[in-house]
Amino acid sequence: MSGTGSSTNGLVLVLCAVVGFVLLNMIVDFVRRHPFWSAFLAILVVAGAITVVLLLSRQRARERAAQAQRDRLIAVTDTMNGPEFEQWFARILVASGFRDVTVCGGSRDRGADVLAVAPDGRRVVVQCKRQSINNRVGSAAIQRFAGTCRDIHGGEICMLVTNSFFTAGDGIRIAQHLDITLVDREALEMWAWTGQPPLVALGAC
Repeated sequence: MSGTGSSTNGLVLVLCAVVGFVLLNMIVDFVRRHPFWSAFLAILVVAGAITVVLLLSRQRARERAAQAQRDRLIAVTDTMNGPEFEQWFARILVASGFRDVTVCGGSRDRGADVLAVAPDGRRVVVQCKRQSINNRVGSAAIQRFAGTCRDIHGGEICMLVTNSFFTAGDGIRIAQHLDITLVDREALEMWAWTGQPPLVALGAC
């Protein structure tokens, strides 16, 4: 059976080569006989290709603009799942001047959902927490992230981002002690709307 299949594939390749050779000869012959029409058709093809590229480029630009406008509203995150929230925040980082933004969230991400380089060149490690507004991020999540951000991922700016809020008390104190940047819904809303990260997100005092 395998020999028959190989023979069939070989015949198909030979047939394609023959057809291609015949078509090429026909094209060459047409160009020799009708140089004016050949040039005219070539111009039409090039013009058509340029038109298609321009239309596609404009369409993509409109889509990017519409996406950027939607991304400015924090409310869009409330209907997202975790991976969508990570992609959304990655776009916020790009729009804010962060470089080399990579979404790497997953079951084996070890706490790093998004990696980036800050405008000043420091390595940024982000964990994203997409949840309901009434479901606050507690100290346990902050401690787990603190245990991997620098030692495993080499983060210089470690950022825990949520579309909700953080539990008051130990979690916030732990984050301050371990230099973990916490970005809650209010800070994230302002960031998305203005395109300017809060100073705390840049590790500023």
